[in-house]
Amino acid sequence: MEERFAFLAEWYDPSAALLRRYQLLYYPKDGSVEMFDMKNQRTFLRRTKLEELQPEDLFVGNRVNIFSRQLNLISYGDQYTANKLCSKKERTLAMIKPDAVSKVGDIIQMIYDANLIVTKAKMTKLTWKQAADFYMEHQSKSFFNNLVQFVSSGPVIAMELMGDEAVSTWRKVLGPTDSGVAQKEAAHSLRGQFGTDGTKNAGHGSDSLASAARELEYFFPSTAGHGLSNTAKYSDCTCCIIKPHAISEALAGKILKSIIENGFEISALQMFNMDRANAEEFLEVYKGVVAEYPKMVDELCSGPCMALEIHAPDAPRTLREFCGPADPEIARPLRPKTFRALYGKNKLQNGVPCTDLPEGGILEVQYFFKILDG
Repeated sequence: MEERFAFLAEWYDPSAALLRRYQLLYYPKDGSVEMFDMKNQRTFLRRTKLEELQPEDLFVGNRVNIFSRQLNLISYGDQYTANKLCSKKERTLAMIKPDAVSKVGDIIQMIYDANLIVTKAKMTKLTWKQAADFYMEHQSKSFFNNLVQFVSSGPVIAMELMGDEAVSTWRKVLGPTDSGVAQKEAAHSLRGQFGTDGTKNAGHGSDSLASAARELEYFFPSTAGHGLSNTAKYSDCTCCIIKPHAISEALAGKILKSIIENGFEISALQMFNMDRANAEEFLEVYKGVVAEYPKMVDELCSGPCMALEIHAPDAPRTLREFCGPADPEIARPLRPKTFRALYGKNKLQNGVPCTDLPEGGILEVQYFFKILDG
């Protein structure tokens, strides 16, 4: 019998305002998919080859794009699939502390290099009380006040990481808690490279699956509207989006590093999974103006993207110049060091869209960080 993997998936139908459930079947032999409508008890999609869907995309909690529908994989559809795909998959919380936020590009690249996936990310600024609540288990320890003071002293970036044995893998990437020890015993670890001491040690990682569940719920609560606030400033800024293709190709770390090294401040950062309605609304200015509009929408809702608020004087113009021509084929010979020359594949998958109009910078930032994160 041919091998197949089964999942229970949900899709929010915006036109009917209904949450629809499907059984999603994936056949690894030829990369084809099949969908069965659970409510109406009928085939919704006959077996069809889908090259964009990869076996590594198949894990509970992920969102996959099936012919422009963003499906949430909410559980395994049978025991065989659970046994085959779930045995080593874990989630863990990774937090970049204030002293290493400027190294976010390098750190995300280290995460990719460890075969982990960033499935959620958000820059936030913890209050003293929020930091104290997060580190409550250390309340009786001598370093507690210094730790809370430090973690609440500037922005942090929280991330959900997914992968095989993610808890232990991420802690190995972090290195020993004391940065001095890390510099001697694990010089290439995150703390060995970017930490200063036992408190200012660049990053945090959950120490167990139970801690990971609690800490992920703290930063990424399952109840809508209960999340921590973002760090957007909404002034002297522009919006930059790392497109889904660049996220899936593990280019986000390199792109973020390039942005920071060229003098731009990333004042807000968050990952979003845009549905088709959101993508159409965000790109509406191009509707009827740019022939590629429908394909631009397809790309933006094809997977997770990362939205950035870039803070700088005359930010829309300076970032647009740094991004280079919209078509990477033109950018490569004319401006080979620009974003799109380095990371773009074609006019649609050009790495990073950025605001075209001077007044559009704040409006686009507001769309992501006020409306979608509202």
